[in-house]
Formats: sequence, C-alpha cells, structure tokens
Amino acid sequence: MATFFIEQFGCRATQADAAAIERQLRERGYGVSTEANSADVVVVNTCTVTAAADLQARHAIHTIHRENPGARIVVTGCYAQRAPEELASLAGVSWVVGNSHKPEIPRLIGEMQARAPHGDSPEFVPVSALGGQLLSLDLVPAKILTGRILEQRELLVAPVLGGEAGHTRPVLKIQDGCDKRCSYCVIPHVRGRSRSLAPHLVVEEIRKLCDGGAREVVLSGIDLGNYGRDLSPRAELSDTLRRILDETPIERLRVSSIEPIDVNEDLIALFAASDRMARHFHMPLQSGSDRILAKMHRWYRAEHYARRADLVRQWLPDAAIGADVIAGFPGESEEDHAATLALIERLPLTYMHVFSFSARPGTAAAELRDPVASHVINRRARELRMLGEEKKRAFMKAQAGQTLRAITLHRVGEDASGPWTRAISGNYLDLRVAGRWTANEFLDVRISGVKDGILAGVAL
Repeated sequence: MATFFIEQFGCRATQADAAAIERQLRERGYGVSTEANSADVVVVNTCTVTAAADLQARHAIHTIHRENPGARIVVTGCYAQRAPEELASLAGVSWVVGNSHKPEIPRLIGEMQARAPHGDSPEFVPVSALGGQLLSLDLVPAKILTGRILEQRELLVAPVLGGEAGHTRPVLKIQDGCDKRCSYCVIPHVRGRSRSLAPHLVVEEIRKLCDGGAREVVLSGIDLGNYGRDLSPRAELSDTLRRILDETPIERLRVSSIEPIDVNEDLIALFAASDRMARHFHMPLQSGSDRILAKMHRWYRAEHYARRADLVRQWLPDAAIGADVIAGFPGESEEDHAATLALIERLPLTYMHVFSFSARPGTAAAELRDPVASHVINRRARELRMLGEEKKRAFMKAQAGQTLRAITLHRVGEDASGPWTRAISGNYLDLRVAGRWTANEFLDVRISGVKDGILAGVAL
C-alpha cells in the first residue's frame, strides 16, 4: 500500500484544505506515513504571506528530496498558485497544483502511482485526461496544474477530517477568498474572490463531523466576516452560527480570525449567550497608527479597533482576544511604531502574532519607495513580540484559581510532577492537565498556575 505525508504550512484555511486532501487519499486506499522520510508521496501545502514563508517551503522541499529522493513531491497552496514555475524548477517536485485545482490532487497522485509502479519517473498525464485544464510548461521538469482563481465563483464542498489521524478539533472551511485589497496582502490573488458555503451545507458538514466523533469544530475562512454576502439569498455569519447551535449537537464551536469591523454587538451577544461558543476572538490589527492603516488600505482606524476590543471585554471578561501586527511597513516612522506600542499597551489583548513586513509581488505595498531598514524592522518586531508576551503572561496569571472548560488533545508527556495531557480551553489557553487522559474529552480544569510557560491544572 502506497503511503503519503502532508507537510503543512500556513493558516487555518490551508489546514482545512490539507485535511480534505488527507481524507480523499485515505478513501483511495493510501496509508498515512508518520514522517516525510518514509512516504511514497509528500504533499507540501504552502503559504506565501511573507518571503519567509516562501523560503520555509523551498527549504522543506529541498530537505524532503535530499532525505527521501524516491518520494514524489506534490506542491500546492498559495505559493503554488502565485509562482508555480518557481516551485516546478525545484529538484524532486513532480507536480505543482494551485489552489484553483486542489481537489485534483488525489487523482493526480493516483495516476502518478499507476504510471510508475516500479519507482520510475512518473509519466506525463495527457492534457485530454484533465479536461483541458492543464497548464504545461516544457521549460520546467515538473508538471503544473493551475488556473485563474479570480474566475471561481463557488466554494466547493470538500470532505473534512472528523477526528482521526490525530486531529481532535477538525477545521471546517466555510469561506474562501477575499474581495478586499489591503496594500500588503497577496492572498486575494492566490485565493480568489470571496466565496461561501451555503448555510444548509455548513450545518450538514457539522453534523457529519459530530457523527464522526468531533466535539469541537473550528470554522475557518480567509475573510470570515464576509461570509454569506456572495450567496443568494444573502446569509449572515451570526445567523449561520445560530443555525449550527440550533440544528447540530456540536459541543463547542470556535471561530477563527475575523476582521474587527465585523465584530459587532450582535455577534458578541451571540457568543455571550451560549457556552457552546468558544470565547475567542482573533481580530487583525496590523498597526496602531492611523497614517499607516490608511497606507495599508485598512478600512478602520485605531480607535475603531479599540472600541471593538473593549466591547468584547465588556461582554466577555474572560475571552481571548488575539491580534496580528505588521512591523516595518514602508514609511513607518518611530512615531508610528510608538503609536502601535501605546495602543497595544492599553488594549485588552491576550496574545499577538507579529509579522515583519515582507513585500509581496503584485501588491501595492511592493511599489512603495520608503522601505524600513531590515535591522529596524527586526528591532520593532522584537519589541512588539515582547509586549505580546507580557500580555499573554498577564492573561495566564489571571487564570490562577479559575476553572476552565477544556478539550483534551493527543499530546501527553511527563515531568517531575508526573504525567500530563495537553488540552485547549474555550478561551484559547494551552493547558497541561495532570494525569493521562484520552483525546477528545471535555474536562473542567482547576488552574493551579503557570509552569514552563503553560498553564497547569487538575481535572475536577
């Protein structure tokens, strides 16, 4: 039996895509390898949000080919959509498949295996076999399958993982693409227009996941707040969340990143009204300077963001509030950076993701002529991360003596105090629960304190 391994990079949406590919390959009879070094096929699911993400993907491909030269490597994801020729030129790559054609990957792998049963180089798959959708570039050794993703109008239903293979909390992508044009962001070019899964299909998929044993599901998307606006009749995210709560037995529903402008009182009230909603909001900030926000083509200003964050804290005092921040956007002055630090200092954030600015080809920001020196970007990113860690530590310390509802994961370990099991709380805190527990259990955990940077507690 042929085996596969998926090397995963990027956001929740790419995780959902990888889960769909894994399920499809399993259904075709492929076995899961525990590591890339022993797999017959390795799927590298890439991100391209920064130059560092591109470098990380190329390095992974080089390492996989060096350590497992017999493996057939299929590269997909956002980098594959943006620069397929670049990836196709790398040694060891058999196929580069863009986001536009990800559902084709299991079939392509099947045809590669069928045409190269003895480890020979895979034969070329005829254009006729792919319905004329193949973009074949004779100048590169790998085959390329990609298309004009901006022309895609629907979000196709793809099978998702329901808790097997170590996935305790399956990710369901209910929206893809983005209609906004933030000046630094390449994602609309590699994910296409905003497309949503119809509410009745969302409910149906959640039911399937529950039938498969899922107790917590994470809803993902590229621009979740825009969910449903492309549908006819138009749907709203809050209404679809209510349908899920009313029509499925899911025990906990978590929403991934959502833009601050879409975090309104109606949505917050829905979270506050049901203990089945994970009290967790991730709202990208990017900058605390109004001048830089305008250059970024963001559609809010610092005080707008602050009001939304304060509103979450008023309704849900124990909620996790996360943010993304970019350090060193072109033209960012020390005053702009200081404004960002000052805003974050007074915001009720509980964690942060800090990105050093990286010019992405084809974006408006790549054409700006006032770059920030790399050593300045690094210093500003370091200061932002230090502030983020302070916020995170303060939130964790405030949990001492509290009881948190958490779901156990597959990871277990042991320290001087004895065995422990990793768990995730509703407000997105990483816990070590004393004792060995099976994965996918909900526990009420009394928090004793912080140990090795992680909350420790005992199940009641």
